[in-house]
Amino acid sequence: MEYDQELDVRGQVCPFPAIRTKKALMKMAPGQVLKVIVDHPPAVDSVKREIARTKHRFIATEEDDGEWSLYFECVK
Repeated sequence: MEYDQELDVRGQVCPFPAIRTKKALMKMAPGQVLKVIVDHPPAVDSVKREIARTKHRFIATEEDDGEWSLYFECVK
């Protein structure tokens, strides 16, 4: 999947991946896509749940050997 920016939060536990994802999306232009890489299983749902409370749009999840890539579109 194509994306404009990548945020690597591997090794971080909740709530830090969600907080950092929100901050990254705030700095992006509308329509840009952010890829967030997590390796803490609870963070997958936590990040999606927190971003769902904003205007930003969840696009997809990809899983590869205990790491997840979450994609979000910036909406302002």
